[in-house]
Amino acid sequence: MLTQNTLDTLRQLKLTGMCDALEQQRAQPDTHDLAFEERLALLIDREVLHRENRRLERLLKAARLRVPACVEDIDYRHPRGAGTLPHGGPGQL
Repeated sequence: MLTQNTLDTLRQLKLTGMCDALEQQRAQPDTHDLAFEERLALLIDREVLHRENRRLERLLKAARLRVPACVEDIDYRHPRGAGTLPHGGPGQL
């Protein structure tokens, strides 16, 4: 019951990333072997990551991009002719 009260308080404080991480830690028995400071650090890291992801989602939504794109989708192997000059090369007019 104490854990449920803690989870409710975390949600009221809008620490949903930390709340999710705590539930995940309770479900994984290998995290019980960690020291208090290590478990707390994991909870804080998860909250920071959650906030950063929410911020990025909000900014992407506000940007109203026509085509969803990400850096991972860039094909660097495709020849784009970036090394050629239209007037025949360097030093030529």
